Amino acid sequence: MLSIKKINTLLSGLLLISCSNSPDTIALTSPDHRICVRLETDDTLRYSVTFDDKTLVLPSGITMTMEDGRTLGVNPGKYRIETGNDSGTIDSPFYRQESISAEWNYANIDFGDWSLALRVYNNGLAWRFGTNFKDSISIRDETAHFIFPDDPMAWVPYSRGNDPFANSFQSEYTHERVSSFGKESELSLIPLAVLTDDGIRMLICESDQRSYPGMFLRGTAGGYKSAFSCLPDSTYYTKTRHQMKIATRKDIIAKTEGTRTFPWRIIAIAEEDRFLPTNNLVYLLAEARRHDDISWIKPGQAAWEWWNSYGLTDVDFKPGVNTETYKEYIDFASQYGIPYIIIDEGWSGKEDIMEIKPEVNLPELVSYASGKNVGIIIWAVSNVLDKKLEESCRFYSALGIKGFKIDFFDRDDQTSIDMIYRIAEMTRRYSMLVDLHGVNKPAGLNRTFPHLINFEGVFGLEEVKWSNPDMPAYDVTFPFLRQVQGPVDYTQGAFRNATRDGFKIDYHNPMSQGTRTHQAAAYIVFDSPLVMLCDSPSLYRADPVCTDFITSIPTVFSRTMTIAGEIGEYIVTAREKDGIWYVGALNNWEEKTISISTDFLQEGKTFNVMHMSDSSSEEPEKYSFKEYTVRKDSHIELPMSSGGGAALIIKENK
Repeated sequence: MLSIKKINTLLSGLLLISCSNSPDTIALTSPDHRICVRLETDDTLRYSVTFDDKTLVLPSGITMTMEDGRTLGVNPGKYRIETGNDSGTIDSPFYRQESISAEWNYANIDFGDWSLALRVYNNGLAWRFGTNFKDSISIRDETAHFIFPDDPMAWVPYSRGNDPFANSFQSEYTHERVSSFGKESELSLIPLAVLTDDGIRMLICESDQRSYPGMFLRGTAGGYKSAFSCLPDSTYYTKTRHQMKIATRKDIIAKTEGTRTFPWRIIAIAEEDRFLPTNNLVYLLAEARRHDDISWIKPGQAAWEWWNSYGLTDVDFKPGVNTETYKEYIDFASQYGIPYIIIDEGWSGKEDIMEIKPEVNLPELVSYASGKNVGIIIWAVSNVLDKKLEESCRFYSALGIKGFKIDFFDRDDQTSIDMIYRIAEMTRRYSMLVDLHGVNKPAGLNRTFPHLINFEGVFGLEEVKWSNPDMPAYDVTFPFLRQVQGPVDYTQGAFRNATRDGFKIDYHNPMSQGTRTHQAAAYIVFDSPLVMLCDSPSLYRADPVCTDFITSIPTVFSRTMTIAGEIGEYIVTAREKDGIWYVGALNNWEEKTISISTDFLQEGKTFNVMHMSDSSSEEPEKYSFKEYTVRKDSHIELPMSSGGGAALIIKENK
């Protein structure tokens, strides 16, 4: 290929419709020609973005600085360029839909011993660095700016705590002007959403984070810029759970092989809020599945004791971390066809995953559960498990344990990401499911390792055990942002439900904010291939109608669409599995009625609807069911109480 400097005549005219070049600019459009990305290549690499000729992102620099002082992207020099168009369909097991199709235009720009890959889809764009150095490299920083015209509104998940680089990656959203950044923290988690004055939504994401720290955002003039956690230098352990914490850090963000690609930086773009929750760029850009055999991976629901504080009220023993309690949870799971129970904190030694507490007869429980067609997943602290990783995987898989719920990563520096990949490979080798809790957002790992079945990194229902946040508002915000990165271990299913004024913090008898229907609908709206029933079997058995309804909802689907929604206000999601449609609607604290079309149904057939709805805002635990028939041209009214919702199961009449 020809070597050129600041000359772009090799770019295909097909890719440049309405996206003009200049001598110092590479221009690339989306396949539908609505998005245009211009990459300036003179003194510093800078990209800018337009949508229908309206400016979304002003010229924004992208660089990578090595420890030796060399900065990729500054005075980049000569380059070779390859452009083209590609498309494809990939299988996406245990994702929000069973397969994904996409088309994109690309430019691969080779600067010699480093490169930049650029892709533009119809719903966003992405770039990433690549290096081709002989020896290993140490990276001091990577810079990605996101500079916007005017001063648009943003939804910002501030990273809070004493160390904003090391926390549980759980945050509510602050709705503010871009220029207001910094009022609550010096850092933001991603995804972060921006709404332009022209009504275009942008979502800043990332994918394919192998052996590299996750991206945070800082405020800068006109927008945001990337920030990364530096490598740990010294560490210590906490007394409570023997968690590894960072005492000091080095002045580099990564030390890695010299020839590799780096994470994708993504800007997802949508004209309406409802198109964001099903944007698949993070999954599409992730590393492909490493291992073919996924037949052993079984998603599903799980009964869980931690959130409800072992809240059994109808038993003749003292509930707690003991064999009797877990047998009761197994009995409940078996009764309702729930495939798993979670044995959470307390069953093992604080510093040794191989130490089983005598109060928990794990072999007996595994045998008991197996006889009732229930699997057991056990909890572990990340670094404690990692210390004896292969030994514990070999032992517990042989015992019959189905997987680990792994907690308290609480960082996403390079060493923590390496640990996650190490755990992923070892648990895959021993056919063990993994639920990553207390962890950073997923960045496509559920594609690379489908047995990493769920991820927390979400401000989930556990928060109401000790605080009084605005959960209904959060529930109708994060599906448009955080959920775009991947599935969420939100832990829904509360059966103590409260009004806004009636809510009280009670750690051992926790309640949800909003209605029971809101909790049921969350099983449809939230992407959760392994999903908890967080409350007590005693409460579920006291309301078998709602419990039967919830446990009939699958956890993976063939198709997913967001029918309607507005960030922070409401969301309506429709999913299909085996010809049955499941529709879930969630509301904030403002009562409203949403009308939806059933045009997603098959033409010429009739369908029966089982519709669960709120009874009233004043009685959040009450609900009602009604049945009726619809066709493809029907409309359904979804009245939702304050903090309410709606949940529908739609089956063909045969």
